[in-house]
Amino acid sequence: MILLQPFNKTDFNQLIAWETDEEALMQFAGPSFSFPLTKDQLELTLTDARSLTYSILYAADKTIIGHAEIYFPDNATAHLCRILIGNVKYRGKGLGLEAVNHLLNISFSRPGIEEASLNVFDWNTAAVKCYTKAGFTVNEGNTKTRQVKDQVWTALNMRLAKKDWANL
Repeated sequence: MILLQPFNKTDFNQLIAWETDEEALMQFAGPSFSFPLTKDQLELTLTDARSLTYSILYAADKTIIGHAEIYFPDNATAHLCRILIGNVKYRGKGLGLEAVNHLLNISFSRPGIEEASLNVFDWNTAAVKCYTKAGFTVNEGNTKTRQVKDQVWTALNMRLAKKDWANL
């Protein structure tokens, strides 16, 4: 149903349009970007050799519906990040899980990658359920907090070993 295609400059405006406020940007990208999201910030993601950046394409109608990235902090880990089904019409249909599974296939097909990780805010129950369905488990004790306006958000770290993924 979906395909991942390389994210490029022609996709910038769509992603920027989905990030409508500081909270949405924090949910999407954590503290890596500042609001408002700009083309200059996105340019940097394209120049990072440790990242693979994708647009999520809904194949049936050839619509770009989201964004996803894989960051390789070392030779053994793939960190899934900035996963977003930005077009609200396509949310709640299992497409996020499909995107995560594509990202895992890409990640674990790279030689040496033995673990995938990601961070998600604890209040984002739909995302936590999605990642759990993909096989991720919460890495207890590895949380971070972020100040977002007058609230403190807790980010959970979730992990999936390649050996466990292969058994799913």
